[in-house]
Amino acid sequence: MDEIREVIEGKAALLQKGDARAILSYYAPSFVEYTLAPPLQQPGDARDPAPLAAWIATFEAPPRREVTRLEITTDGDVAFATSLDSLTAVPRGATDSFTLWFRVTLGLRRIDGRWLVTHEHESVPFEMDGSFRASTGLTPTD
Repeated sequence: MDEIREVIEGKAALLQKGDARAILSYYAPSFVEYTLAPPLQQPGDARDPAPLAAWIATFEAPPRREVTRLEITTDGDVAFATSLDSLTAVPRGATDSFTLWFRVTLGLRRIDGRWLVTHEHESVPFEMDGSFRASTGLTPTD
């Protein structure tokens, strides 16, 4: 499980450096990705860092990601992990930062001796009061 923890925390640390290619080295060549941004499913191609680099460039500096409450389950060459993560950044052109907490589920496989992300799902809850507003103000204590 230490190897899997290293994958998850390693890619979070690389985000703050803005190194899209290095982040994608933790992913299988083809993977399923459901991130916070539209569309409903992103194309998961670890050979193409351009989409991730373009997203990182929407911030004044690369965002900081913190992984908390990480739980990992393994069975042979397959694992899944869940966590509550925060993203802190300053949007390009803004002066104030934001912090957003969100839920993460990762599916990983051991491929050629390395644990690689094959499935990534990020989400925030939404208000069930008919407004359908994203609940972006939540923290892990809520």
